[in-house]
Amino acid sequence: MTEIKTELLDRVAEAAAIARDQVANTIRLLDEGNTVPFIARYRKEVTGELDEVQIRRIEELVCYHRGLEQRKSDVLRLIEEQGKLTEEIRTRILGASRLTEVEDLYRPFRQRRKTRAGMAREKGLEPLATYLLSFPRAGSPESEAASYLSEAVPTVAEALQGARDIVAETVADDPDVRGWVRDHARRYGLLVTRARDPEVDSVYRMYYDYREPLRTVVPHRVLAVNRGEHEEFLRVSVEVEQDAVLSYLQRWFGREGSVTSDLVREAVVDAYRRLVAPAVERDVRHELTERAGAQAVDVFSRNLRSLLLQPPVRQMVVLGVDPAYRTGCKWAVVDDTGKLQEVGVVYPTPPQNHTREAESVFKRLVDEYRVQVIAVGNGTASRETEQFVADFIGVHGGGRLSYTIVSEAGASVYSASALAAQEFPDLDVSLRSAVSIARRLQDPLAELVKIEPRAIGVGQYQHDVPPKRLEESLTAVVESTVNYVGVDLNTASAPLLGYVAGVNETLAKNIVRYREKTGRFRNRQQLSEVSRLGPKTFEQCVGFMRITGGENPLDATPIHPESYALADRLLGLIGSGFSDVGQPALRAKLARLSIQAVAAELGAGVPTLRDIVESLARPGRDPRDELPLPLFRTNVLNIQDLEPGMELRGTVRNVVDFGAFVDIGVKQDGLVHISELADGYVRHPLDVLSVGDVVSVRVLSADAKRGRIALSMRGLPPQLTV
Repeated sequence: MTEIKTELLDRVAEAAAIARDQVANTIRLLDEGNTVPFIARYRKEVTGELDEVQIRRIEELVCYHRGLEQRKSDVLRLIEEQGKLTEEIRTRILGASRLTEVEDLYRPFRQRRKTRAGMAREKGLEPLATYLLSFPRAGSPESEAASYLSEAVPTVAEALQGARDIVAETVADDPDVRGWVRDHARRYGLLVTRARDPEVDSVYRMYYDYREPLRTVVPHRVLAVNRGEHEEFLRVSVEVEQDAVLSYLQRWFGREGSVTSDLVREAVVDAYRRLVAPAVERDVRHELTERAGAQAVDVFSRNLRSLLLQPPVRQMVVLGVDPAYRTGCKWAVVDDTGKLQEVGVVYPTPPQNHTREAESVFKRLVDEYRVQVIAVGNGTASRETEQFVADFIGVHGGGRLSYTIVSEAGASVYSASALAAQEFPDLDVSLRSAVSIARRLQDPLAELVKIEPRAIGVGQYQHDVPPKRLEESLTAVVESTVNYVGVDLNTASAPLLGYVAGVNETLAKNIVRYREKTGRFRNRQQLSEVSRLGPKTFEQCVGFMRITGGENPLDATPIHPESYALADRLLGLIGSGFSDVGQPALRAKLARLSIQAVAAELGAGVPTLRDIVESLARPGRDPRDELPLPLFRTNVLNIQDLEPGMELRGTVRNVVDFGAFVDIGVKQDGLVHISELADGYVRHPLDVLSVGDVVSVRVLSADAKRGRIALSMRGLPPQLTV
């Protein structure tokens, strides 16, 4: 096992604000190959009950600092190979706490392309530059420069210019100079944007003449400006008061009374303008973009988790509809288990407007399959389709039919995927999306895991974030969510199983193959018979697998098999057995227990025993069932129907830094600005709302021409239970 260095422990503990012992134990578990969900759920005594967020933060910091240590080692080796490594440089590199510090220290030794200073050195002018920086009080720089004349340096002016170029590069390469200027820019610099062509209109018009202190620029504005620059609508720069910087540097490098002071001052000005300022601007903008990207990933991740945790709508026959104009509305009926019954296309929307034919088809489907709810995708032609569905329900619903809007983000990606082709080889690509929409209502998690996470559009500026970074974060969210909910070992698809802790794509397919060959899993121990599923993987994944109606009632709970003996002793202690699991009588007994006292009596950890008690009381618990169901409707509004002051119910479709977008049943989602989310101060919208929440809102304004709706939640309850 990798040795955990004291310095690493100290830095990670400080950055994560977690006790040193907890950090050390967590690092050891990670280094042993344990997954984050497994550690968070089944090693609580070891970590001191750290949650997944804290464990992932430790993992991230350990990765960063080990990478930093490796870079330090590489830099020390490279400098030593040049024969230029001094004890002072070694000490400063080893003491650096950031990668930028290490790179600043390495800059003077880096192999570089030809520079003005490099060419001056080739002409033998480095001693002249050293003379300038010695700040002599007597003599003449011109006389000194004359001794360096040659065929390559024909004049005194050229000799002095070459020496100034070397001084300028020396100043620019000084890590203390870079660090000070960078810090000064962070504190006092301005982000400035201007239009490339003020006559051209665009969504970036508010940035056509804009300036704001770097320290106050919010993340989503940074990404918006970056995109405007990339799309060539904006020119973006970082402005710093040059005189203040130069005054400081002149004092740093100047010496009053020296005959070379003026020449050095010229070199310092050149160093700042030509070398330092552009580099610092790049560094500072990179930092801004990094922070903004991290925020965008965090927002996307939290929204994705909320979307994945939407409660399943169980035991309902669903008619899924994928709206469209010219190509028609694709539909699919799935039974209460998600099995496909029938698919087809109707054309109730423009330009065909075949509403009578569509109505006839839907009436047959509702009668024949006893459809209970219609799920309408929220893409193109959604509102026209919703209007048709609402009108249909008004005539044929009979009080037992309703509809809801379902996010269809990523449905087209799924439809064209190899997985969809494997699931529905006989269906046209366009029809598969309707099946996906219907199933998303029945079990959002099981369906959405089939789609590449970044294709599910519940974020802000996710396309401006490095794909690898976004993918890693979103994959972790899906993995965390799947393990939080757990999976039914006998019904879970390979994509769903692939997100279980320790299980990869190959193992997931092997599990499904084993199930198809031998029949239903009767107990968890059978997992060890699956090809290539070894003891370590079994340990990591088995607790997140559920078997309903199996040989052992504990297999239907989150209790890990390693704790079955402890659960048995607990049941024996209170005079119960496995057959009582989930029964009211057992729940009553467990509710009266003193966890602390029983843990001491059984020699068990309090966190583990607490989890066992909860699992025995509610063995089939799905945490999603405690959340509000989607908002079901029977009629539809138009934006023209909205009036200021009107109170409505809606579903949160997306949460971003500046507010939340809420579907209130009209064509355009309304925006609840962050200032309208609550009566008091709101630090971030995600502190108040999550994707999928059903909320009460008040209409502030509705602009039909621009398709903009302003909403407020001030003075209203933050969330409704439907």
